[in-house]
Amino acid sequence: MADKLFGDRRKSIEAEFFRRQDAMLIEKRRREQERWAARAALAAASRITDQVLLDQLVAFGISADTLTALSLVPLVEVAWADGSVEDAEKQAILAAARAAGLDASSSGYRLIDGALSERRQPGLKRMWEQYIANICATLPAEECEALRMELLRQARAVAEAAGGFMGLGSKVSSQEAALLAEIAAAFEGAAEARRA
Repeated sequence: MADKLFGDRRKSIEAEFFRRQDAMLIEKRRREQERWAARAALAAASRITDQVLLDQLVAFGISADTLTALSLVPLVEVAWADGSVEDAEKQAILAAARAAGLDASSSGYRLIDGALSERRQPGLKRMWEQYIANICATLPAEECEALRMELLRQARAVAEAAGGFMGLGSKVSSQEAALLAEIAAAFEGAAEARRA
């Protein structure tokens, strides 16, 4: 009788163990399928072909819906260049987000607004640089140059939004100027890669 009770108990424990294992495997498979679908949608929306970059973007929370927000990362970087985001800089960036088609209820707009409220993520700028390299590899040179000019214009507008002292002096700090140069260099690197 005791052997039957222990045998039944053992079978019950084994069955529960395998049910849990199956549930974990099913959940893992579901997450992998969601990540693959998000990566495929992002690739289709962005023209990005670099699978590693796509995985990084998906892991960071960038999706086809928030891709426009990624293109505004340099503006956020410029705003944080001197250690804090001034209200005028924030307003300039949110205006650029609206001009890019992000409305206040969109996830991309909320992503940008959140990045302005909390210190930027360290790897975000590098992801943007890889994104620009991939985009410029697929665009005609004239479109890439137009994108560079518009982004630098917007970034300079953010830098000038809160600069200067009582309206005097340079409105662009040395940290902001350095970031503007880095933005331009990212496009130049993409152009050189295209020519190679």
